[in-house]
Amino acid sequence: MSPFTEDELKKNVHEGYIVESPEEMTEGYRKALVVQLTVQADTELMSAPAYWMAARYAPSTNTQVSAHAIIQDELAHANIGYRLLEDIGESKQHLVYGRQPHEFKHPYGFDQPLDNWAELVVANGFFDRAGICLLSDVFQNTSYGPLKRALVKVDMEETFHLRHGEVWMRRLTKAGGEAKDLVQRAVDWMFPMTIEWFGLPDALKRHSGQLGYKLKALTNDQLRQTWMASTVPLCEQLGLNAPAHWDEQRGEYVLEYPFPCQYDVADKRWAFDAGEISWDDVFKRWKGRGPMNEIYVESIQRSRGDVGRWLNGKVA
Repeated sequence: MSPFTEDELKKNVHEGYIVESPEEMTEGYRKALVVQLTVQADTELMSAPAYWMAARYAPSTNTQVSAHAIIQDELAHANIGYRLLEDIGESKQHLVYGRQPHEFKHPYGFDQPLDNWAELVVANGFFDRAGICLLSDVFQNTSYGPLKRALVKVDMEETFHLRHGEVWMRRLTKAGGEAKDLVQRAVDWMFPMTIEWFGLPDALKRHSGQLGYKLKALTNDQLRQTWMASTVPLCEQLGLNAPAHWDEQRGEYVLEYPFPCQYDVADKRWAFDAGEISWDDVFKRWKGRGPMNEIYVESIQRSRGDVGRWLNGKVA
């Protein structure tokens, strides 16, 4: 049982107290930490099959090796998250192998197919950048000591993934023609997808245990601004159209489309002209998961049986 009440622990962590063990946690703290770590681990895990299936479009053996190195990192990052969850009483085996596909808690972006090399590298440039925004905030501010130490490795490796995306976005846009068109098409659907990644606008978010217990410090809208502050200038440098711009009067980046808006899953296009939709509609889409959800989860869970057969001598 925690030596603190909920209010005492919230006060202590905001004054610099670092939680090191489950015995120090209140029920509220533990619940908020489980949610945070589950989303973190699931996101890392589901990026692996998404990137793996896209790596076949690599233009050379060397570039395929680079993509596979990123996949290896993502699996290791997922393992870190699940091991931290084990340390506070959750079952890693159940989390990875015991849940149905729709029960995983990764962003909707990793339920989409990546259909060419341009989409893979833009995913590195956009999705991994979103991961860095989130995890850098956690690394710098979290009150949970084991997570802070674990993120030293994760933060460095995610930076490599981001740079891989940026380098290849530059190469493809510099090549021009069809290569640049493919990058622009990827930006068209991935930019709004990543904006959604950060969740509800602050004005609609009722409470946040992660902020209350100092598991992170930035709000959803602040994280969105952090992401756009590096993403929009990158697109401008590369001659790509991003649907956002800096507003001098407001002192922030402003979206140039209704937020949120309708997404055409089959065509991977956003219906900007149809106007704003409700967040209830967004949640319905999220809960229904995307077109690759079952395929990606099955590819992960199938590996358990493959390893078991190999250990039993049934696989050559």
